[in-house]
Amino acid sequence: MRISATARAALSLFVIGSAASPLHAQTPEHTAAATVPTLAAPSAEAQTAFALIKSLSGRWQGTLLDPRTQRPVTLEASLHVTSRGNAVVHEMTGAGAADDPSKNDHPVTMMYIDGASLLLTHYCDAGNRPRMAARVSPDRKQVDFDFLDVSGPTTHGHMQHVRFTFVDSTHHAEEWTWGLPNGKTMGAEMQLHRVESVAALPAK
Repeated sequence: MRISATARAALSLFVIGSAASPLHAQTPEHTAAATVPTLAAPSAEAQTAFALIKSLSGRWQGTLLDPRTQRPVTLEASLHVTSRGNAVVHEMTGAGAADDPSKNDHPVTMMYIDGASLLLTHYCDAGNRPRMAARVSPDRKQVDFDFLDVSGPTTHGHMQHVRFTFVDSTHHAEEWTWGLPNGKTMGAEMQLHRVESVAALPAK
């Protein structure tokens, strides 16, 4: 949705005016401070995990062995730091695939600090949204995201684990594990190399 310049200006004035002006109609028992819970500060592990994930910002390409057909598939992945550094967007698609959501998979994953933890929400092509929490290996070479919960239909299963393995500044691996309705799992690992940095991408 596009917002006109007038609407943007009005919104900015409203935000500034609200911050600068006293709210005379508000009584002490209805102040925001009385109703908003205090969140825990990010843990050292969450901050380390987030820094590692942010280091992957850029465009990547690689192959995986399709667990269903046992044939190699070339995929593209992009990671982009956004929201003033508070979130990372991860997108995957088949190399050279048209941007057509009716025909091609293009799952989107968001990673962000929530309280003391680094969380991941995967917006899956299956129509569900699993959440996972990060943990870092002692050598800081891997960040694992472990399943917390899922919303949406799970008739065909859902993503339940993601692992990022850090090799060097131009290589990393991603392992995505799918939980089947019968309790079994199916994993796919991508070996990726950096093909272009975000800074070099043309403006959209």
